Amino acid sequence: MDRTRLTSAVVDWYRQHARDLPWRRPDASAWAIMVSEFMLQQTPVARVLPPWRQWLERWPTPAALAAEPVGEAVRAWGRLGYPRRAQRLHAAATQITQRHGGRVPSQLDELRALPGVGDYTAAAVASFAYGAPTVVLDVNVRRVLARLDGGTDTPVGAPTAAERLRAEAWLPEQDAALWSVAAMELGAQVCRAGRPECGACPVRTDCRWLAAGRPAGPPRPRQSYAGTDRAARGHVLAKLRALPTGASADAATLLEGWPDPAQAAAALRSLLDDQLVRPSPGGFAL
Repeated sequence: MDRTRLTSAVVDWYRQHARDLPWRRPDASAWAIMVSEFMLQQTPVARVLPPWRQWLERWPTPAALAAEPVGEAVRAWGRLGYPRRAQRLHAAATQITQRHGGRVPSQLDELRALPGVGDYTAAAVASFAYGAPTVVLDVNVRRVLARLDGGTDTPVGAPTAAERLRAEAWLPEQDAALWSVAAMELGAQVCRAGRPECGACPVRTDCRWLAAGRPAGPPRPRQSYAGTDRAARGHVLAKLRALPTGASADAATLLEGWPDPAQAAAALRSLLDDQLVRPSPGGFAL
């Protein structure tokens, strides 16, 4: 398999078909890219765009976010889901301000040391913000390489050592960051998990998965949301976000409207344990 030819084909396709996403523009700061990576974890691009813009307007630098209480970050997170990401992003901004002079670090080990930053996010920031030649292995890249090179469908679970070795073998010496974002975009737009558009793929004639008849991969578990403990936590947080900054509410007000009072009360306790909600003289606040 001629990787050089195929990576060039994917990059050429990207130049013609990439979505115009603000965190991919040349003038996007490392902080803007980091915020996007936090928000895009398990959240579609369409839902991220409005809060990302609002976030960067309010907090254009890590120092600007670090200067405000963490509750304001949780409030601004809105309905993106998994609000601990907001808490960790605030903690990362604080650490960047205190230890790195307010500048998002460029080295992988320094990025990994930040709260909420794992291997993928560290690699994405280093690559997309600073052009580092490092493997960026999100689910879309994993799927593209699994199908194109491995002849199998989308992997499940955490990336394996074999997947990382394959991704390293595909990483070009020149423009590694461009290849990574191009493969990511191909996976998001064409080589999708469901209803892949193989006819529009620039490397379809070399795809081992397509040649094998597109064999099905392992079933992916479907996650429900309505009625779950996560949804109950979201209900409580939504009540608090609706309050003016600095205001608080008692437990009865926060639990009102949820059909299972015991589940709502447990949700409030878990939010307190996670420090997403804090006790206040009037009851509870962000």
